[in-house]
Amino acid sequence: MHVTREEFLEGLLAVMEAKEHWAWASFTDGTVAKDRLYLHFEQEYETYVRDFPVLIGHAYVQCPNREARQELAENLYEEETGGLAAGRPHPDLFLEYPKGLGFDLDRYESIELLPAARAYRDVIDECTQRRGWEAAAAVTTLFIEGTKYERGEIDGAAAKRPETPLEQHPLVLHYGLPLEGLALTKAHRKVEGSHRQAAWKVILDCVGEEARPGVLTAMNEMLAAWKTYRDAVATACGLTQ
Repeated sequence: MHVTREEFLEGLLAVMEAKEHWAWASFTDGTVAKDRLYLHFEQEYETYVRDFPVLIGHAYVQCPNREARQELAENLYEEETGGLAAGRPHPDLFLEYPKGLGFDLDRYESIELLPAARAYRDVIDECTQRRGWEAAAAVTTLFIEGTKYERGEIDGAAAKRPETPLEQHPLVLHYGLPLEGLALTKAHRKVEGSHRQAAWKVILDCVGEEARPGVLTAMNEMLAAWKTYRDAVATACGLTQ
């Protein structure tokens, strides 16, 4: 199957622009009860946050392209150590959210995934370990790290990802999270612009034409599994569509 660069780009953007969920507004406007919010953080941590540096590492070790490896290595280093901007590993910074909300961090030593969350993680593992470096890089640096505003990362005329003042962050406004609990949010704001540009450069410039169809397949599989996973989290948090 022949996929041009433009078709590849639009196919990737179509996936990302579909990466939104009916329940997300309820997680950002205070609708979800605080005593259920812990489920969201635990499932996110166990499905990908804790292991995200390793997931990028799967792409790195499979990649024969030196330029792509350099970008992946920089991303991996920051996620694993925080050595470029954050000062601490990003998975550790994530735990500042539940810690600041008063949740029991001992639970993070043994999290039980919801069945749909387990299925989503299985898709992540499949795409990062058994589909080649191209799919691994795309699902980690584009899908997992990206948002529905990806077009704005590569097109100056497109809508950009909203960035509200930290004092207006939903966890601060509706759940009483202290500002120091936003350590990961602050870290992302320092590095995310360069990470997004680097991610798109790697995928568009370094993925060969023969690998493009497989990457698009992996991205669409990720989207479907993610939506089912977010449905399950929403239901567990007491939400209905």
